[in-house]
Amino acid sequence: KAKEVQVVRRQLLDANQTQRLSLTLNRPHLYRDSGDLRRFTPANGTPLAPGYHLVYFTPIALPDELGHDGTDIGFSPAEPFTRRMWAGGEMKWEKGNPLRIGDEAVETTRLVSAEPKTGRTGEEMIIVRVKKAFENASGPALVDKRDWVFRTKLSGPALLQDVRECDSQPPSPQNASQESRDFLQTAVSLFRFSALTFNGHKIHYSQPWAREIEGHRDIVVHGPLNVINMLDFWRDVQEDDHSIPHSIRYRATAPFYAGEVYRALMEKGAGTTTIELWGRNNSGDYKVGMLSDVSD
Repeated sequence: KAKEVQVVRRQLLDANQTQRLSLTLNRPHLYRDSGDLRRFTPANGTPLAPGYHLVYFTPIALPDELGHDGTDIGFSPAEPFTRRMWAGGEMKWEKGNPLRIGDEAVETTRLVSAEPKTGRTGEEMIIVRVKKAFENASGPALVDKRDWVFRTKLSGPALLQDVRECDSQPPSPQNASQESRDFLQTAVSLFRFSALTFNGHKIHYSQPWAREIEGHRDIVVHGPLNVINMLDFWRDVQEDDHSIPHSIRYRATAPFYAGEVYRALMEKGAGTTTIELWGRNNSGDYKVGMLSDVSD
């Protein structure tokens, strides 16, 4: 059973973080009507694009306070559950009160639960859920719920993970309600995102650790980076790219890796947009790496 844990932090939402995140995403303009971020930083009062809060309120820990894998252990269970993966979550925005550049914002993080679970292969794990509430001077702005999976540390050499999802045809738009966008992360883009989020998790930048310790075939694309890219994709197809959704609910189902091309397939519905991320596994079969529902 999880102990009652609550952490309150305050931070100035400076323009530099948003500027550098947008450039890392290869987006020289925050919005269509914005200036070139290679020359200007966003002005105070500019709303944060949906998901961009993820590069603020980053972990604060001394090097020797991090886990062996470089992760922040503030909400981690005890050993042997030391291998962390971002499994999913949900974000809900107050449309009339977005977080803005220049805000003095408050983040309140509460541990919701920490529950044991047995996976399909019999593997034991702990599911940790936290809830983050963000406020500015005008009141509540955003609630961000996150689910983390903690697996046991490996006792021997890592076996290469091979997620076998399906061998269907590659996804592509079939009608006017569907759109697609391809992504390709590099070691540099993952390093820059790790730096922006002050995330020391070695699976995102250390190939030896990712392969030999964790069993991945290469360094891993961050779950939050995929969430931000899906939200930007949603925003780009809106008439007004300043639009803020009501919510996004997402679930990670398989990892993507540096150098791997993967595709976002968007299906627009009445009030809800579904976005799936597809790629290939080690065997060349198609896999679904992340699923999300974005509510208008």
